[in-house]
Amino acid sequence: MSATPNRRAARAGWTIVAGAIVAALALTTAVVLERRGVPAPVGPAPEATAERLARGALLARAGNCLACHTARGGEPGAGGHAITTPFGLIVSSNLTPDPDTGLGRWTAGEFWRALHHGQSRDGRLLYPAFPYTHTTRLSRDDVDALYLHLRTLPPVTRAPAPHALRFPYNTQTALALWRAVYFEPGEYVPDPAQSPAWNRGAYLVTGVAHCAACHAERSALGGSAIDRFDGGLMPDGRWWAPSLHDAGEGGVAGWSPDDTVALLRDGRNRHASVLGPMAAVVKDGTQHLPEADLRAMATYLHSLPARPVDRPAFEPAEDRLLTRGARLYEQHCAQCHGDAGEGAAGIYPALAGHRAVTQTSPVNTIQAILSGGFTPATAAHPRPFGMPPYRSALTDDDVAAVASFVRQSWGNRAGAVSALDVARAR
Repeated sequence: MSATPNRRAARAGWTIVAGAIVAALALTTAVVLERRGVPAPVGPAPEATAERLARGALLARAGNCLACHTARGGEPGAGGHAITTPFGLIVSSNLTPDPDTGLGRWTAGEFWRALHHGQSRDGRLLYPAFPYTHTTRLSRDDVDALYLHLRTLPPVTRAPAPHALRFPYNTQTALALWRAVYFEPGEYVPDPAQSPAWNRGAYLVTGVAHCAACHAERSALGGSAIDRFDGGLMPDGRWWAPSLHDAGEGGVAGWSPDDTVALLRDGRNRHASVLGPMAAVVKDGTQHLPEADLRAMATYLHSLPARPVDRPAFEPAEDRLLTRGARLYEQHCAQCHGDAGEGAAGIYPALAGHRAVTQTSPVNTIQAILSGGFTPATAAHPRPFGMPPYRSALTDDDVAAVASFVRQSWGNRAGAVSALDVARAR
């Protein structure tokens, strides 16, 4: 018996779909081969002048390179740090000049290709947890300076563990497709309509400092723009990177340049203090940058267009939740943060009007309660006061109650927190 017209049409439809899939695979395979074919420049090694070495050290600080390339308790730069992403674990590589497991046999051209094109020494495509979408903007001379600096690290023999990514994210074909959508190599081109300070700030913020790696909103596949800072949940899901376009989140347009420089250099100013991943950025990175670069970054950050975050209509929490939260706050928090959330100037932050408390996402408030609040040790504040963690002292319901209380007291009007929110953050 011959197939019915409907069945013939269905088969024809599936044939078209299968053909499209095959064509897509062929295209991405071609992209893989094309990207693997980018040659590494050849030529003499750059001269390790004192100026270049100093500039390379500064760039490594600006990028906070060792934060990701150092395992807990491990040798600096030797890799092995596991980075949690929605697609699985990525393990950082060894940046020390060890010839067998590090960069010892890499040429300057191969290193430039990694930062500019996102390819390893053998041409393999690199995962964008290594922020080559940003470092592609670096000049060749700055890449050479960073290369020379890394070669001064003590060599450490340490082969990192393999990545643990789920299929198909662990394939070169999938990675090539991602790059075709989200990555375009190219050095930073100064904007002639802007000042030298603005251009220097844009070069640092969107390039080596890769601020958008945390502060950009990401697609379902992890893609983001390098010059949009709308905020979002960080890849490991533990902290919320606030929008830098919204003064109620992380925007600085309403601050003075001195205030912004103070936050990047000292970890705090009269408006805010840094916690979590940003505390590490200040501690190991921005506090070590020269004043001119900090002011350039401030110039660029102050110029970001205002884009208010969409906030849901305010809904008061249930009275029983706020009553429980008030009791817990009095027991655990009021001694430092004050009965009215006023804090103590220069010691304990005020919670009344604190934008980390009132931002739409409750994640950072929850994490501060669970993991404690620790600002970075800086030259201006070498022994900062810290808040102890309450991870083991409070249940999920307790944390939800006290977080809801501080988010809805003393004029704060942010959403209530549920025990499920806390369980996810844990």
